[in-house]
Amino acid sequence: MAKSDSFFLRQTLNAENTGVYQQTPLDLGAYVDALGKSVLRIHNIAVSYTEADGTTVTLGANDGGAAQFQLLTQSQTGMVLPSNRAIVSTGTLIADNNAASAGPPQYVSHDLDVAPQHWTQGYLVAVDSMFLGGRADAAFTTDVFISVTMECTVETMTQAAAMALSLSQQGA
Repeated sequence: MAKSDSFFLRQTLNAENTGVYQQTPLDLGAYVDALGKSVLRIHNIAVSYTEADGTTVTLGANDGGAAQFQLLTQSQTGMVLPSNRAIVSTGTLIADNNAASAGPPQYVSHDLDVAPQHWTQGYLVAVDSMFLGGRADAAFTTDVFISVTMECTVETMTQAAAMALSLSQQGA
């Protein structure tokens, strides 16, 4: 399988602070062409949860909250289980502010549940769009922005293998 040098793809989602699922597309058309035998391999993913200006999220006084993300090969209307075949990566931020006033959390847990770096050879993607979805609790005092950075390479496969992979990453 021929392979390119690695490069980085980035996407940011405004998960708001409403508890309602949000989603934004990521166009892969410049990298993926299943009929042309070109697929994307995601080797690593890094995730950041911030406010709009890149600073630490804040919570209300004596409050705790969670924010989750999912990176998918097809559009969703809400969070789905990691066993869903559209899932490429998932993660959660859990934060707690025990202070008497609003501010940055004193306790934070950040978990990357499913990630390409957990697999021996990363994660192959053969669809021309991915979707970054997520949600954040109303306990956050401002919208939560979830940013992902993916280390990727482009590879070639046989047309039949690329098409089979593409079809396996779509549908219910």
